[in-house]
Amino acid sequence: MKNTLKLFLIVMLTGCFGLTFSQGNQDSKRNPADKFTELMSLVRNYYTDTVNEEKITEDVIQKALEDLDPHSSYVPAKDVKTSEEKLVGNFDGIGISFQILKDTIVVLEVIPSGPSEKVGLLAGDKIIKVNDTIVAGVKIGNDGVIKRLRGPKDTKVKVSMMRASEHGLIDFTITRGKIPIFSVTAAYMAAPGVGYVKIERFAANTMQEFIAAVEKLRSQGMHDIILDLQGNGGGYLYTVIDLCNQFLGENELIVYTQGVHSPYYPYYSNNRGMFKDGKVVVMIDEGSASASEILSGCLQDNDRALLVGRRTFGKGLVQKPFTLADGSEVKLTTAHYFTPSKRCIQKPYGSGNKEYREDYKARLESGELFGTDTFKYTDTVKYYTKNKRIEHGGGGIMPDFFVPYDTSENSTLFNQLVRRGVENKFCLDYVENNRKTLMANYPTADAFFNNYTVDKSVLAEYWAAAVVDSVIKLLPGSNPKTFEDYFTAVKNDSAADFAKDFAKSEGVIKARLKATIGRNLFDVGMFYRVINATINNVYTRALKVITSPEKFDVLLPHNNENDGSKGKGGRNEKLKKKVKIVSE
Repeated sequence: MKNTLKLFLIVMLTGCFGLTFSQGNQDSKRNPADKFTELMSLVRNYYTDTVNEEKITEDVIQKALEDLDPHSSYVPAKDVKTSEEKLVGNFDGIGISFQILKDTIVVLEVIPSGPSEKVGLLAGDKIIKVNDTIVAGVKIGNDGVIKRLRGPKDTKVKVSMMRASEHGLIDFTITRGKIPIFSVTAAYMAAPGVGYVKIERFAANTMQEFIAAVEKLRSQGMHDIILDLQGNGGGYLYTVIDLCNQFLGENELIVYTQGVHSPYYPYYSNNRGMFKDGKVVVMIDEGSASASEILSGCLQDNDRALLVGRRTFGKGLVQKPFTLADGSEVKLTTAHYFTPSKRCIQKPYGSGNKEYREDYKARLESGELFGTDTFKYTDTVKYYTKNKRIEHGGGGIMPDFFVPYDTSENSTLFNQLVRRGVENKFCLDYVENNRKTLMANYPTADAFFNNYTVDKSVLAEYWAAAVVDSVIKLLPGSNPKTFEDYFTAVKNDSAADFAKDFAKSEGVIKARLKATIGRNLFDVGMFYRVINATINNVYTRALKVITSPEKFDVLLPHNNENDGSKGKGGRNEKLKKKVKIVSE
């Protein structure tokens, strides 16, 4: 980083908190940080208007850190607690998830064993008052709801609910408590012997959730596992180290960190893991970052797993939090992450933050998301896995099996339905109006998954909702009642375009409707279960790979060999094949 930027950061810190630096002797150069102190003194004493010195200081801090690298950041004191909640794994509240629909707070899910479940709140309830203050019909936002419902553990909040089966409002007094934020959001049997686990983030409670998921799936016959890290932006280093350790033997390198002021620091496995045998496939994409890349790179370099999907994000910078005097926090990059084969995970960022932030757009426009041959490695060095398979560096982790981004079912109609929020609002209304019937017909998650279908009557209701939200427009005088009626009643560009768009997107429209209805009726795990089974082509390939021994075992011959030289953590001897790269 340029010296001017380093000096700017020193200036910023000094100006904020009045730090002074003693000069070693009279001949020492004047500390450049003093300039900012002088500037603020001039502004304070001579500027024509009143200024907000705190805002100026925070703006300088943020600009300085932005110029250092894309991931060093500043968190104001008021936001520190909120910024940590998703990783800490809990917060103090009443234990519901909600959505604001038609200016009304609707309960989507009541967290099991949480404060709200204990007093009898139900999914579908509408919150009309909080502590006798009306919150419906007053244009309240998500932040306003959170501010009113969250509070210190053991404090009480009164909520007045409207329930479809009741007349008038129902009052509940809820004692706030610790509410978990789950990081393992789906776990089910994908095929005989094959389990699937979705990890959203690497939080403080991830290992506890992962172990519980594995034990549950093992009781159902799982011996091989698919880990889904798509869209997982990372989390705690110690959590991902612990998770990597579950799949490795003894003294295998997991990752190491190194920086100018941070000496080489390796992390090794300890042979205490719970999944040292069995096949492992990891699903990754351009949204898999940081800790997700540590896990992916570790298992790939140790020849312990196959990766399926697309190149990961490329976030391989270590941030260390430093708490400042006022309680605010600087998350400063102190080192880089390197995989066991010495690949640097971090993608280049020398061209500036704007280009760095628009990397997804660049991948889309270059065609990388649609084919591996369009990606040019900036690092031409060849790296080798434990079994001498060739890997490449230059930013992110490349999968062993590339799966292109699928846009084959996209259409203007589908995109508008999702982007304009019609899908979410319709599914919420649909479940609220039909919850009793749905639960009677599909009392379990398996019953819903296996038997529920989005039929023409559901689609007709969906089109009606789209008309209300002006996503589709009707010809003057038309009054469609059935699914078929809409094909002659829709104005759009022409009725033919509507029919053409639906024909192209029918599969994805129905899949997302079923998944979202299932999420509102059961939990987010049902959403992923439906999406995976219908339109997630990365999941389809992952399942194909893990159930095809010839693909998996040829790539990873060491996976089932008895590693007698190590004594501990050896794997069953089944194959002794030459390493061979399989391309498809």
